[in-house]
Amino acid sequence: MATANTAGTGQRQPARWGRNLVLLAVIVSVVALAWFWTRMRESALASASYAAQTGCLCRFAAGRDIDACAADPGVARDYVSLGEDAAAGTVTATVPLLARQSAQWTPAKGCVLEPWAD
Repeated sequence: MATANTAGTGQRQPARWGRNLVLLAVIVSVVALAWFWTRMRESALASASYAAQTGCLCRFAAGRDIDACAADPGVARDYVSLGEDAAAGTVTATVPLLARQSAQWTPAKGCVLEPWAD
């Protein structure tokens, strides 16, 4: 009695193709993320800085609510969130996982961004 053995016939299992395709997609994604990480982080920091500065002026110079400031077109994009510390006079803009920037209000200087740590 001979048994059928497909291991030596060169036939490939469909599960291997799927696994290899997923593995290739993961590798390509990791390489693309590494390639564009610096550009994405710099862009996120610039967006967070703009939102913090504009939100600080809106909140403390204009005296509006932080939620109203965040809802203004051009202040904070969909991926930037604003928060405030009213006691310290600061507004903080955050881009999740990429950047965070704060601006502090002083009557003498207006809204000043915190220095970037490069």
